[in-house]
Amino acid sequence: MADIYQEAAAAIIGSDRAAAEEVAQRALAAGIAPADIMQNGFVKGIQEVGELFESGELFLPELMMSADAMAGATEVTNAALEGEAAAVKGRIVMGTVQGDVHDIGKAIVIAYLKANGYEVSDLGRDVPAAAFLARAAEEHADIIGMSALLTTTMEEQRKVVRTVKHEGLPYKIIVGGAPCTQRWADQIGADAYAEDASDGVRKIDALLGK
Repeated sequence: MADIYQEAAAAIIGSDRAAAEEVAQRALAAGIAPADIMQNGFVKGIQEVGELFESGELFLPELMMSADAMAGATEVTNAALEGEAAAVKGRIVMGTVQGDVHDIGKAIVIAYLKANGYEVSDLGRDVPAAAFLARAAEEHADIIGMSALLTTTMEEQRKVVRTVKHEGLPYKIIVGGAPCTQRWADQIGADAYAEDASDGVRKIDALLGK
């Protein structure tokens, strides 16, 4: 089983979408749970890609190709869960706040959430506060997740929280990103702070009583 996990990670690091999809299909056919192949294989790969990008050993075109390979793997694993309404633990709207174009961390979190039974609507990056609220209403979301990787964009998280609280909207809010902390989440009135992808799943499980 360790071999197939390594193959999954290698497909992402190698930016090979076709290989990632094939490994995902083979893993599922072998009886490996979608969450297991995602967390122990593909997520390990995208995490290494993120580290290589941050250290300057990998450049934006390769990063985008690896993200595309991750998307292919996620589509395959999600398809294995389709039709199992009971497996959907909650609906989440997630994006990187306005003014911020960092995407890799959010992609990792979304992959974890989907592999753990959550339905996630990805708004992408550079998302205005109003767009989070509009999509949450459209999707009847349980959770709004916001990523900020720059200290200059963190205030965008506060805008969404302020509107949700002021209007009494029924959404729980979780924030994350390199400059964010539990103290920041408490300061702006967010319901939770996620240190990383696995912590995000745990916090959302707790918020929704799962």
